Amino acid sequence: MASDSDSKAPSVVTRFAPSPTGYLHIGGARTALFNWLYARHHGGRTLLRIEDTDRKRSTQDAIDMIIDGLNWLGLDFDDAPLFQSDRAERHAEVARKLLEAGHAYKCFATPEELEEMRAQQRANKQPMRYDRRWRDRDESEAPAGAPFVIRLKVPTEGETTIEDAVQGKVTVKNSEIDDYVLLRADGTPTYMLAVVVDDHDMGVTHVIRGDDHLNNAFRQLPIIRAMDLIEGGWPDPVYAHVPLIHGPDGAKMSKRHGAVGVEAYRDQEGVLPEALFNYLLRLGWGHGDREEITKSEAVELFNLDGVGKGPARFDIKKLQNLNGHYIREADDKRLAEIVAAKIGPKADVELLTQAMPVLKTRAKSVNELAEGAAFLFSKHPLEMTEKAAGLLDEEARGRLAGLSKMLHLQNNWTIQALEATTKSYAEELELGLGKLAQPMRAALTGTTTSPGIFDVLVLLGKEESLLRIDAQASPTGTDENE
Repeated sequence: MASDSDSKAPSVVTRFAPSPTGYLHIGGARTALFNWLYARHHGGRTLLRIEDTDRKRSTQDAIDMIIDGLNWLGLDFDDAPLFQSDRAERHAEVARKLLEAGHAYKCFATPEELEEMRAQQRANKQPMRYDRRWRDRDESEAPAGAPFVIRLKVPTEGETTIEDAVQGKVTVKNSEIDDYVLLRADGTPTYMLAVVVDDHDMGVTHVIRGDDHLNNAFRQLPIIRAMDLIEGGWPDPVYAHVPLIHGPDGAKMSKRHGAVGVEAYRDQEGVLPEALFNYLLRLGWGHGDREEITKSEAVELFNLDGVGKGPARFDIKKLQNLNGHYIREADDKRLAEIVAAKIGPKADVELLTQAMPVLKTRAKSVNELAEGAAFLFSKHPLEMTEKAAGLLDEEARGRLAGLSKMLHLQNNWTIQALEATTKSYAEELELGLGKLAQPMRAALTGTTTSPGIFDVLVLLGKEESLLRIDAQASPTGTDENE
């Protein structure tokens, strides 16, 4: 593996280049994170390029989702997004320069001829590659006015070696790379050409991307080196091909493993951005045994030497545990505002802020916080879960009636005073506190799980607490000591 210098070189420029055909995939988010961190660590710049040349599949909604996901993760870029579709003429210009300098050629092969070629290769069990039939032919042999594509004239002898900053030394024989199309017959550029031109024009020095693009590096380098011969100033970038993220079963991460889009982890899984940031950082990169790493620490520590060569396995339980840590660390008002947005208009941010210290102690997701806080805003009559309703038999309702009498007389509505009163009543009944607390919880929240019962009483306040208890107390219930 190539060593990653810790020198803060201001010339470092990285880029994240998603195709806007859907949501921001979790793997793409990690690629964006690694590019962002590497540039920030070296005092450089990181840029965003939207590769929207596939006009049929690229949508504005997808662009918006990608940018929204990046913003939510806290990844800011050093310039406005560059849209690849705006640069078709520049891409074509480079293709023409390669053609004029003899590094590319016109190919007049028809679709039918190419299909026949592929059929023969399939029959002979040969690699599916263009056979270079027009590489050395004179274009005068083609019918007048015949459509053509421009193909790159790739070296056919020798080999190309890349010192990849993650994968190490990788070598491919040049004969294994075909003369691929740079410019289609309609004059539009291919992905392979557009990527190289855009990286050069954006000043990208380090191409950090998934290792499924490693083969592309060997196809893109001949363009770079040919253009360097033509006009100079086209250096090879530093390549760093990061292993893909796999699911728990070792297969490539996909929808069958659960959520794969950043927005799904935010909305469906209730993950905080700092938790996902930290988790993605640790997914394939490490610094000793450190698990919890803040954003500022990550900028200070990140380097490519720490990226592993093998695929990282996504573990939702680890993410949930990490999320629980960040929930407990988070500012209560900020959490209250996030939870209020999930609960809806009836939510009171001030009350949620007050409740957050007791709500967040065990929560592993924002969704759990919202569920745990729902009782605060429930309307009468209180909706009961099946388990909660099962706790409110006639005996329990009678005990609630007796407790209500004591709580009506309670003027000091604090945790300590309420606990003393309730314990006193439980002792009179010769019951453990749990035997009284569980029916209380059911009556007050409609569920069997909640923060501590005395926290619940204080958060609801005396009037609301007694309304809920009285609604479930037996109308004929009496104090068992009477």
